[in-house]
Amino acid sequence: MHACVHQIHADGVLSTVNVVEALQEFWQVKAARGGGAAGGALVIYESVPAAHPPYVCYVTLPGGACFGSFQNCPTKAEARRSAAKIALMNSVFNEHESRRISDHFIEKAVAEARASFAGDTSNPHQDPSAGIAAFRFMLEANKGRTMLEFQELMTVFQLLHWNGSLRAMRERQCSRQEVVAHYSARALDDAMREQMAREWATREREASSSGGGVLRAELARSERELRAARLAARELRFPKEKRDILQLAARLAPPPQP
Repeated sequence: MHACVHQIHADGVLSTVNVVEALQEFWQVKAARGGGAAGGALVIYESVPAAHPPYVCYVTLPGGACFGSFQNCPTKAEARRSAAKIALMNSVFNEHESRRISDHFIEKAVAEARASFAGDTSNPHQDPSAGIAAFRFMLEANKGRTMLEFQELMTVFQLLHWNGSLRAMRERQCSRQEVVAHYSARALDDAMREQMAREWATREREASSSGGGVLRAELARSERELRAARLAARELRFPKEKRDILQLAARLAPPPQP
């Protein structure tokens, strides 16, 4: 009951302010307090091309967390405001001490990750132990930061686990420290996306002799995950990156021969 009242109150307050401006100002102030330049606190919007409503917009925050318009938006401007609203609410909540990475937070997050792997039946052959161990290692190395500030790094390792790269590195005898140190210094950029997309395109070509469909099935799954996360107003950087990588892979993979 209290949560519902708080949500209504928050929505009421946010409806009286310019949430797009407020979100940008929040991160500029945060950057200035941390000794960083305000230019490093840019909030990035991405409108999904559409000929008619409802319109969809995504917003990516400094640190890599991403949110999307969660309401039925009749205009592109309303979609941007919807995305900004949920991002602002999460940005403010993220400042609470409970969102800072601590020993207690790490134990809780690792337990939740293990439970989510146990419930994932989409890839029964994938061993979750390496991914969970890397997740714990990264959290330990980022104590004191908040989860939204840590999101891009976490998304990189979620993608590496999803793509099978963590397992391949382990088979090449790379230590967890070496892998984390290497990827902690790398941004999630177009070069990394293209590399993963090429690997998926190769898988599609290898599966073409048995009918293919690897990309189509994985893309459909990622689009369902992305839509569900957006409508539930959850953080959605991981499913969005998966979707984008798979769409690029579909363009790289040759069409099936008739």
